[in-house]
Amino acid sequence: MKTKAISILLLFFLFLTACSDDNISSETSITSFSFLKENNPNLISNIGLKISDNRIKGSVPLNVTLDDLIATFEYTGVEIKISGVPQKSGITANNFKDILTYSIIGEDGTTVTYEADIVRFTGLPLVFITTDNGDLIDSKEDYRNGTIEIIGGRDFENFDTKMQIRGRGNSTWGHPKKPYQMKLKDKLELLGMPSDKKWIFLAEYSDKTMLRNRTAFELGYLSSLDWSPSSVFAEVIVNGKYNGTYHITQKVEESKNRVNIGDNGYLLEIDQLSRLDPEDIYFETSKFLINIKEPKVEKNDAVYNYVTSFMTDFETVLYGDSFKDPDIGYAKYIDVNSFIDWYLINEISKNQDAKSFSSIYMNMIPGEKLKMGPIWDFDLGFGNVNYSNAENPTGFWVKDHPWLKKMFEDKNFIDKVKERFSYFRKNESYIIDTIDDYTSKLDRSQLENDKVWHTLGIYVWPNPVWFNTHGEEVNHLKNWISQRMNWLDEAYENL
Repeated sequence: MKTKAISILLLFFLFLTACSDDNISSETSITSFSFLKENNPNLISNIGLKISDNRIKGSVPLNVTLDDLIATFEYTGVEIKISGVPQKSGITANNFKDILTYSIIGEDGTTVTYEADIVRFTGLPLVFITTDNGDLIDSKEDYRNGTIEIIGGRDFENFDTKMQIRGRGNSTWGHPKKPYQMKLKDKLELLGMPSDKKWIFLAEYSDKTMLRNRTAFELGYLSSLDWSPSSVFAEVIVNGKYNGTYHITQKVEESKNRVNIGDNGYLLEIDQLSRLDPEDIYFETSKFLINIKEPKVEKNDAVYNYVTSFMTDFETVLYGDSFKDPDIGYAKYIDVNSFIDWYLINEISKNQDAKSFSSIYMNMIPGEKLKMGPIWDFDLGFGNVNYSNAENPTGFWVKDHPWLKKMFEDKNFIDKVKERFSYFRKNESYIIDTIDDYTSKLDRSQLENDKVWHTLGIYVWPNPVWFNTHGEEVNHLKNWISQRMNWLDEAYENL
């Protein structure tokens, strides 16, 4: 009986094993994916791609296009297709500009899909600047003639035209990676931004996150300011040589798509004598030197006299006995809401130069009130400075701007600041999420940029701290913003 029982159990086990073998079907999947040099003559070496969660990801070098690549792959299943077209490893060519979906049909008839997300270089748009005769872009005064070609990738149209380009910036021009100003012959749309002629290429050399200006612009988009610059990150190649990741932005200037002040308005900037160009026309109030950026005026002409008289009257009233009066005080002259939003964006970022120094823009139309804005120049904001208290996330900074300091003596102004700050405070998580989104977009580009400029892990003027990786730089920025918001929240409550 014991032998018979053992025999029955053994037969039962063999039956289960047989059933199990009959029901085993290998998993339908792509197990490897690459581009081999032998099948793709433009490659200088083989490229293996990562496969994770049914997604194939990777990039090809800068000099390799995506429109005719042959993939080599291994898979388990009966057949593999793209949009119904059978695929043969090492033979079938495809255009990988857009994300492609591979469908694998399994032995049991089910279909499993994989997305092939392949980008050229870093995935950012590619901007090729070619100057006539290979001329160096080594002057802030003289334009170099040439052409621009843009390979827009998935997000933007391709583009090419003639252009002129020169250097720009003040302290930023002294860095090895140069910022530029480009001028097109005609007003044209660039990288999805509204049509215009002049465009700025910010190098973001001392800001190793490359995100401080963009973060400030995001605050501008949340604000009630009439306009804040649009911008796009791109890889810039100058005369055939990769020059790094640039932040391409609209220029602060009069235009219907930019600072829209019509035919008779003014764009003004608080500036410094040492930073003026010889042709600049300016005047001085009791507190500031003000440069008339637009329109072009002559000293003591009617246009010049109007704006100087207006600004003098405004300052006189601001520092007069009745400055708080809503009808005859400073509020008669200025758009208070624009002053508050401009102030808060610069205070939240603790922007070094916004206290009184430069890049403080204002605009006005005759018969209307003076408005602050647009915002500009935040590479030394968010704690990225080592020669002032603007380094620290605690303490007021822009509140001591001479005009604002006087306005803070008005309780009505303080109450409006408190109310408006709560709005920005509620959007703190949105700003942090936006930083994370752009950090992801810069994942490959920050590595390539650092291969050229080697800024990570070393001191670059005027960094107060520096870290070995882009991720650590970004985390420092986010932590600084959170500490800053916490401090301001309490500080405003105590005003």
